[in-house]
Amino acid sequence: MLSSRFSPRLLLGCSRGLQTRVLPASIARGFSSEVPPAVTVERVGPQGRVAVVRLNRPEKLNAMTTELGDAFSEVVSTLSREEAETLGAVVVTGAGKAFSAGGDLEFLRNRHHDTPSRNAPIMRTFYHRFLCVRSLPVPVIAAINGPAIGAGLCFALACDVRIAAPKVKMGLTFTALGLHPGMGATHFLPQIVGPQVASEMLLTGQVISSEEAAARGLVARTVEDPVAAAIESASAMAAAGPVAVRTTVRSLRMRQDAGLDQSLQREADAQAQCYASADYAEGVEAVAEKRKPTFSQFEHYRE
Repeated sequence: MLSSRFSPRLLLGCSRGLQTRVLPASIARGFSSEVPPAVTVERVGPQGRVAVVRLNRPEKLNAMTTELGDAFSEVVSTLSREEAETLGAVVVTGAGKAFSAGGDLEFLRNRHHDTPSRNAPIMRTFYHRFLCVRSLPVPVIAAINGPAIGAGLCFALACDVRIAAPKVKMGLTFTALGLHPGMGATHFLPQIVGPQVASEMLLTGQVISSEEAAARGLVARTVEDPVAAAIESASAMAAAGPVAVRTTVRSLRMRQDAGLDQSLQREADAQAQCYASADYAEGVEAVAEKRKPTFSQFEHYRE
């Protein structure tokens, strides 16, 4: 269920030796000297072949906003096009205390006041802002340094490997909000943990610890410093034969992505339907007011 430990504004509820890379002007554009970039990139490891991509809105627990998604997709595009020749592996993580605590409350409220016919394509576009991580030609490791909730955990599920800090909370809390899961949750989770465990997690919206997540196979392992561990693993991948690694990544993802487009469209359509419901409006306001929601929209499906 939704945890009271998470900010009511959000939902779904640095290692040594890193050198910060100057972002391309196209990414930095629009940011004043007083506003840090929404996403930062660091090149580390031998020959700088590992890119550490960090969601950089710690004051919002790295909530999944349009601004953050646009910045992330531009970083992915730059790494894929301009820096592909020197790239061996990627680590994604969050700045501050959270990996990502999920969706932004303002965005979620806006969905209730929009129309289903608009919300479905809006959500497909929103998913792609973060799921574009799968277009990177190299392995991607999620270093889950703090809470990964809702869409934040979906983002981690889209990565090739997940390494988490101890006692980190994670969960796909969509139904606890009165919302169908999205961003590939119904596609990736059953592949990773199996259909039975996935069904329980998705239908209850339960939040589990990283230790439980490791026992279920949701994360590869838990370590005190997941960023350092992810960089170590990514460096080993980057040191292997580049063609062999990239073709293996492609083979693994091709199998995982079979049916993904249909799943994303189904999720977008179902979320658009839920956004219009009274229960969804109640769920969002319950989060804002730090209380349990009271759902009442029970329906029959007889003519």
